[in-house]
Amino acid sequence: MSVPDSPKILILGGTAEAAAIAEISFLRWGEGVLVITSLAGRTIAPSAIAGELRVGGFGGAAGMVNYLRKEEISAVVDATHPFATRISENARLACEATEVPLLVFDRPAWQRKDGDQWHMMESASRAAEALPEYGQRIFLTTGRGEISAFTSCTNIWFLVRLVDMPLEPLPLENAHVIAARGPFTVEAELALMERHKIDVLVCKASGGEMTRAKLVAARELGCPVLMISRPELSEGDRVSSVDAAVTRLSEILT
Repeated sequence: MSVPDSPKILILGGTAEAAAIAEISFLRWGEGVLVITSLAGRTIAPSAIAGELRVGGFGGAAGMVNYLRKEEISAVVDATHPFATRISENARLACEATEVPLLVFDRPAWQRKDGDQWHMMESASRAAEALPEYGQRIFLTTGRGEISAFTSCTNIWFLVRLVDMPLEPLPLENAHVIAARGPFTVEAELALMERHKIDVLVCKASGGEMTRAKLVAARELGCPVLMISRPELSEGDRVSSVDAAVTRLSEILT
């Protein structure tokens, strides 16, 4: 595939790493390369991002194919959340169809440490089924998409943390909702969990630094963690650091 005189990079974003890749790319190439970050539009007020921003879906793999061709995209970076499997699969299919290079950001996974009480769950539904075995005051940090899996939980109290406050009440029997955006500190997470007498943390195996503090807090408090296992990554050229992503992009665009 030939690279246009003024290349365009499409970053599938919504993560801190995606924003960092956009910023470093913008600083490195300036107006020589157009850096476009695409967001799904699920967050009401996303943080500022360097370069150009587009918000909303593409209309599946076929819609992304049309976008890549129309905009003459030179490379795609999939730096979405590790659990955003649908957009990742659409990106893989679209890049295969258009022969546009796909770079997949493989966020480093969290590593278990002494004192951690992690219990890996294959799904949110399995975590919901297992909850009564571990506690009754739950810190739920799986995001909006997984909340419905916990609607059948009775005699359980949830502290639910979301990026934005929901527009409608959550479908949970007993829950308190807070809105906050990471990164979080260990001290703040400890204070939050102690104030609400949390005895179980439920989260996704997202990896990264933005939300690692809650795992440290759970370890210090002796709380078990029900962690939903990460799905398999989409196929593609993989990198596991922001610097490596920008270096690889430089090679692709040369």
